[in-house]
Amino acid sequence: MGMFHVASADEIKEGRTTDIYFTRAKEVLEKKGIKKRVVAEVITSSLPKGYPWGVLGGIEEVAGLFEGSNVDVYTMPEGSIFHPWEPVVRLEGEYTLFAELETPLLGLLCQASGIATKAARLKKAAGDKSILSFGVRRMHPAISPMIDRAAYIGGMDGFSGVAAEKLIGKSASGTMPHALIIAVGDQITAWRLYDEVIDKAVLRIPLVDTYYDEKAEAIMAADAIKGLYGVRLDTPGSRRGDMKRIVQEVRWELDIRGYKDVKILVSGGVDEDGIRELDKVDGFGIGTSISNAKTIDFAMDIIEMEGKPVAKRGKMGGKKEVYRCIACLNSEIVYKKEITQCPKCRGKMKALLEPLVKGGRIVAELSNVEKIRDYVLEQLQKVNLNGL
Repeated sequence: MGMFHVASADEIKEGRTTDIYFTRAKEVLEKKGIKKRVVAEVITSSLPKGYPWGVLGGIEEVAGLFEGSNVDVYTMPEGSIFHPWEPVVRLEGEYTLFAELETPLLGLLCQASGIATKAARLKKAAGDKSILSFGVRRMHPAISPMIDRAAYIGGMDGFSGVAAEKLIGKSASGTMPHALIIAVGDQITAWRLYDEVIDKAVLRIPLVDTYYDEKAEAIMAADAIKGLYGVRLDTPGSRRGDMKRIVQEVRWELDIRGYKDVKILVSGGVDEDGIRELDKVDGFGIGTSISNAKTIDFAMDIIEMEGKPVAKRGKMGGKKEVYRCIACLNSEIVYKKEITQCPKCRGKMKALLEPLVKGGRIVAELSNVEKIRDYVLEQLQKVNLNGL
């Protein structure tokens, strides 16, 4: 296993991260010579906190999981907005070929989609304000690139984790830790040394709550550093008090001294409600509420066997399709039926489940991260936090 408690890529693809009951099911079927071609679909019956929609993540990794296997995989495009009961993934093949891949498949989808969904909701709440993902320190470092990627495609404007730079193709963002100021000995010297050493392409955003009142340190920073972009407030919750009032005071004091262009950024325990409340803040760094986002409770169920509909109780049998209106995002789940016109707005309908892997080959054109993010942002313009 090595020093870190993580599975290798080979272990994941070979089904060695599965739940034991799938291994036992496969053993029974193989020893008794039971080979059935099935269709299985991945859906969720509900979303965290009653959210009306989610954002699908993890599809690129699903492609890697099934590459080389004799299982056909169909999925919604990564970044698609989905709703409860809509199939987001469909598998077709002999069941024993993917029985042990159900656990890693769901793990890839559930966590990435949970993070992307939360990021999209935060971005929707923030609107045009800058919003960055700062949450990788709250989770296992082995998955930090996945966390930042999922957050970015969900709508975050940037991310702090260095490990995600290569995956996303963009430089990490961030300011400075309190530790720098403490190690140097005082705020002004630390800010000036940072300004002297760090590449000028990096925005100058000093942290202004280490020793003194946020208002006092914000004024000190603005006086000390030329070309200041903004100041960051990261006061711990135990010392925060009325954060809205603190921000108002900082904004006032900067403005009356001629620093109206200096932006205020806030991090530390911010969520959707905080974004809406802190109306005078120009940008946010969001940590725990992104990386610790509630996972989407996807489940996989066999819904067709040897060409005939089947289903366990509580699920609907038969191979289904999801049609989405390009104009209004209205969705329709259908069985052996094609819908070309939206029943709500008469717009054009499109089938969402597209081939991802066929005959062991990845056949879909996997979009780059920027295109996925653009797709998410385009859809977000057509929804609100409480529904379509």
